[in-house]
Amino acid sequence: MTAEPAREARIALVSYHHKNTEKIAHAIAEVLNARIVAPKDVGPDDARPGDLIGFGSGIYGAKHHQNVLDLVDRLSQSTGARAFIFSTFGAPKFLVTPTFIKKNHDAIREKLLSKGFTIVGEFGCAGWNTNSFLRYTKGLNRGRPNPEDLDRARAFARSLTRSDP
Repeated sequence: MTAEPAREARIALVSYHHKNTEKIAHAIAEVLNARIVAPKDVGPDDARPGDLIGFGSGIYGAKHHQNVLDLVDRLSQSTGARAFIFSTFGAPKFLVTPTFIKKNHDAIREKLLSKGFTIVGEFGCAGWNTNSFLRYTKGLNRGRPNPEDLDRARAFARSLTRSDP
């Protein structure tokens, strides 16, 4: 069974430094015809049945940016709203596995589930990291997200349009 189209698709996003996560958000938004908004611009009752809402940021200390986590805390209980989670991270390639991405999403996933959201998908990819001592080098993951990452983000977004509620 194919899900009904979302009444509205939005992406709550925090992205700074190199705008890694913003690049991914734009790739997803173009497929979903979604609006990208800052967490501060989402009201507590803005998650309505039929909506599809993405929550994305870079990963800081193995979790999403605090502004995105605070947004989920502010949201009212939801019935019928669907959510997807996405992120970029500056970890070295050898650490990145599906389990690594899932673990980085644990905090926000738990919050969303406790608010009654249905999680319809999760996406993560490498992003250029020049934080801390890395600023003295070329950093990690220079050039990421790259065109292949953006194509994977678009494919992920297409999969969301086929998700069952």
